[in-house]
Amino acid sequence: MSPLAIVFGLGVLGVLFSAWLAQDVLRRDRGTPAMQEVSNAIYEGAMAFMRRQYGTIIMLAVVGCVVVGLLIAWIDNNFALGVSTAVSFLVGAGCSALAGFIGMYISIQANIRTASAARRSLDEAIQASLRGGAVSGFLVVALSLLGVAGMFVVFGGLSHPEIAPFEIVGFGFGASFVALFAQLGGGIYTKAADVGADLVGKVEAGIPEDDPRNAAVVADLVGDNVGDCAGRGADLFESTAAESIGAMILGVAVYAIARRIGMPNPEYWILFPLVVRALGIIASGAGLFVVKAREGENAMNALNRGYYLAAVLSALFMVGAAQMMLGSIWFAVAGLIGIATSIAFVFITQYYTSGTGRPVQDIARASLTGPATNIIAGTAVGFECTASTAISIGIALIASYWTGVMGVQELGLAGVSNHAAGVFGTAVATMGMLMTAAYILAMDTFGPITDNAGGIVEMSHQPESTRAITDELDSVGNTTKALTKGYAIGSAALAAFLLFSAYIDKVNETVCRGFRDAAGLIDLAACTDPRKLISVDLADVNVFVASLLGAMLVYLFSSLAIRAVGRASQTIILEVRRQFRENPGIMAGTAKPDYGRCVDITTRAALREMVAPGLLAVGFPILVGVILKHEATAGMLMVGTIAGVILATVLNNGGGAWDNAKKYIEAGLMRDDNGNVVGKGTETHAAAVVGDTVGDPYKDTAGPSLHVLVKLLSTITLVMAPLFIG
Repeated sequence: MSPLAIVFGLGVLGVLFSAWLAQDVLRRDRGTPAMQEVSNAIYEGAMAFMRRQYGTIIMLAVVGCVVVGLLIAWIDNNFALGVSTAVSFLVGAGCSALAGFIGMYISIQANIRTASAARRSLDEAIQASLRGGAVSGFLVVALSLLGVAGMFVVFGGLSHPEIAPFEIVGFGFGASFVALFAQLGGGIYTKAADVGADLVGKVEAGIPEDDPRNAAVVADLVGDNVGDCAGRGADLFESTAAESIGAMILGVAVYAIARRIGMPNPEYWILFPLVVRALGIIASGAGLFVVKAREGENAMNALNRGYYLAAVLSALFMVGAAQMMLGSIWFAVAGLIGIATSIAFVFITQYYTSGTGRPVQDIARASLTGPATNIIAGTAVGFECTASTAISIGIALIASYWTGVMGVQELGLAGVSNHAAGVFGTAVATMGMLMTAAYILAMDTFGPITDNAGGIVEMSHQPESTRAITDELDSVGNTTKALTKGYAIGSAALAAFLLFSAYIDKVNETVCRGFRDAAGLIDLAACTDPRKLISVDLADVNVFVASLLGAMLVYLFSSLAIRAVGRASQTIILEVRRQFRENPGIMAGTAKPDYGRCVDITTRAALREMVAPGLLAVGFPILVGVILKHEATAGMLMVGTIAGVILATVLNNGGGAWDNAKKYIEAGLMRDDNGNVVGKGTETHAAAVVGDTVGDPYKDTAGPSLHVLVKLLSTITLVMAPLFIG
């Protein structure tokens, strides 16, 4: 069976499996009429926001598509290339939007079924929530796979596999473009509502989380879906698409040598990234089926069992695919390094964000002396976790680079440079890490589903035993959400070297088109064009300045995103206070708050605030490239990516640790020096809530948006590289 047949077959299987999971979720019990009333309000708010948000994004995407197409056609003097880039941009944007929208719709349907299942057992609630999350996970991976493979075939990949990867980079750009605005808008919405609901409800009014008397509570529950489900779905779609295309571009260098020396099936070097990702669908599906929680067991253990099975099967598939397609065990080792790196990130993230770890307990204990010491402790945890992240990524890159060199040497591909071989090894490691993406995204969407389920249980006045189950799942969901963010930034970091090298290959493919061998392939060794990039000189003033600006972009972008949450949350705080003040019956339980007013305020604020940071992220790299040219752009890409990875790690894990420190206290696990339980309603709990609200825009707005920014830098520079060449 041909590699493309495997890719398309397993991609379609992934879509069908998502449909089966959706059917399995939708057939489950929807609970009591009171639960359905809350769920319907969440559905209406989420759909209203998504219609308005995606209307804005589609308008921006169409404008971006036309501009990109015209620029490429003008720069390359090639109308056909401009059209193909514009079409691939639109297809990537459409698939990214579709993946996020469908995933959010199913998650809303799953939350009430999880709430209803929690009335009966922990395992049933886990099954409903995890399978609801898996709909998004498998659909995102399958659509990404089918989209990249389909565009590869449409743009001549069957006859000219060495050209097609360069022509479909617009697909990754379109996916990144939509993901950026989806993640920004959803992140601003969810955290503006969350911060407003927590500060006025918990701290000022002293009422529980998700209390129906809080006017912002429905907006908060809506935000979990539009931010954590739709936004993250679009985020991981663009990640898998962009990184696959980058790996295919790097495979072109080896393909050229393999074809030149008459090696059989040279196109395998280009198609290998797609094949291993397709095999990852089977591994993730098997992991999903073994998840079963025992009563009294920590739900995280059940989820971990499924993940570890998926990782083991991915390793076996990687070894088989590397041997059969590439012919060297060294490339299998590179893939195993990527899988091991994903497991390392699971451990790192769980350690720093789980209530069983030292960092979260340190933050909880710091809350005994007030919000200031809580914030100091949380900030320190965020900074500390960068060490294990950077060391893990560094080891993975060096080891996979070395195995790539050894693999090419074993095969006797003398014309492939050590650098090209090593970079391809890092690409294989990145694909290994992405093999479990479907399962990881299922665990991520599990988080907002269980959070919503807890809100439905609270607002519909279900028994404490039911709330105890949803509280446990919510705490685990906070860890799985942090885990997915760690996984996303880990894969982005591992792929940073890959995408940086792909940019250099794109530049060289553009400037060396006039240097071809007898087979018609570009001969980089014979290319004497002075614009050819072999390395990037950081001592060059233009490169240094562009690198400085790349690091600055990361911090300025994060500032705009966090400030947007601050401004939007202020409007919610004032509105909730107004309703409490003007309608005393709300606190007495005799009057119903105006939930729709808060939903509308948050929607308008999020859509307004997402534009500035989004346009900055898209326009600034192009401006730097036009002014400082292609080598300086490489410096901006390299340093901007490194700064983005480190800052996103701080924001994701620091915010996740603050959140679970609050949950640790709310669960009654915190004790003072005299052994007394310190729980809800205490000054210590109020301090932890303040720390959590500081961490909210870190972990759910700026941090996840940085994942997209890092990939967007790569896809923009790949698409616009011809514009930057002086």
